[in-house]
Amino acid sequence: MTAALSRFINAAQFAVGLAGFCAFINLYAPQAILPLLSREFGATAAEVSSLITVSTLAVAVTAPFTGAVADVLGRKRVIVTAMFVIIIPTVMIALSQSLSAMIFWRAVQGLVLPPIFTVVVAYIGDEWNAAEATKTAGIYSSASSIGGFAGRLCTGILADLVSWRAGFMTLAAMALVCAIGVMWLLPKERGFVRSEGLGHAMRQMLTHFHNGQLLATFAVGFGVLFNFISTFTYVSFHLALPPYGLTATALGALFVVYLAGSALAPWVGWAVARFGRRRFMIRVIAIWMVGIALTLLSPLPVIVLGLTISAACGLMCQAVSTGYVAITAKVGRSSAVGLYVTSFYIGGSCGSALGGLAWTYGKWPLCVALIIAMLIIMMGVVTFLWTKRVPPSPEMLPIEPP
Repeated sequence: MTAALSRFINAAQFAVGLAGFCAFINLYAPQAILPLLSREFGATAAEVSSLITVSTLAVAVTAPFTGAVADVLGRKRVIVTAMFVIIIPTVMIALSQSLSAMIFWRAVQGLVLPPIFTVVVAYIGDEWNAAEATKTAGIYSSASSIGGFAGRLCTGILADLVSWRAGFMTLAAMALVCAIGVMWLLPKERGFVRSEGLGHAMRQMLTHFHNGQLLATFAVGFGVLFNFISTFTYVSFHLALPPYGLTATALGALFVVYLAGSALAPWVGWAVARFGRRRFMIRVIAIWMVGIALTLLSPLPVIVLGLTISAACGLMCQAVSTGYVAITAKVGRSSAVGLYVTSFYIGGSCGSALGGLAWTYGKWPLCVALIIAMLIIMMGVVTFLWTKRVPPSPEMLPIEPP
């Protein structure tokens, strides 16, 4: 690491960023090339979107147990092992000769990802004091967002220049570099307190289901990724059709709108303090409705503006929700994070599946109607189920960028 870089972040923080980058270059990488894969495999939009559905569903299945296992085995061991294992399904996706094979290996990818990003969040909480943890969480969040953008852009560009298979091989090589970097740079945990056992950790996790505020927060997390996947999966099909006809490279570049949310996320703490948690969330969700409605208009710049507003509002909602998890989970925070991640990714799977039905029967306008309906449900949850006053909390950035 250069001297100039070390003035801003240390080796451990750089390793945390590498872990976030590695996880999210993989998770959403196919989104930019779904129209291309649909043509190559002769599949419908709903069928090819299973590449997103299965991975997010697999993440949802393993996320809560990952936190419990890491509470027993330790943080670094779980993170590094998962980062090396993720290379295998990424290579196999590139070698797949059928859509069903790709879907299988995407599911395997999803099973391996929670041991990276869920445990990294717990590692940050264990190893840094409040001020440094906020800075480190910001590094992690920014690197994760850049990774999500880079994965989509990489597959899009290489699909146009070489082939989509070259894109996934490149992602596998990037994952290998990240895994080696984290293995060498991430210190062995010092603040980690080993759980009394897997059974104890699981019992702690079950207590979260008696906390109404946590359940309401999980519901909002469900809605956030539901809307993101519904939006950015099917807008690719919309913009690949005439009169737009965007290429895979252009569709990958479209995800630069995510960076708007990353830029605004650090201001979430100030906004919550200024307006109040519930009031701020309600206003953000209302603006989100306006943003997604703009995508129904014809001019491409207006559609991009609407997507930018949607991405920014979604990432701010995610930041507020994850901060609420930190406030309300008094014990077993790792398992609380795991349950939030599970709800988040179940929402993504449902968004992909129901979005596919909406696209089949009503194309993009029906997809937008579905997203607005979910936003109305989210607003109702925040309005009626979140408490009006909560204790102050440290500034939190999103646990998972969509």
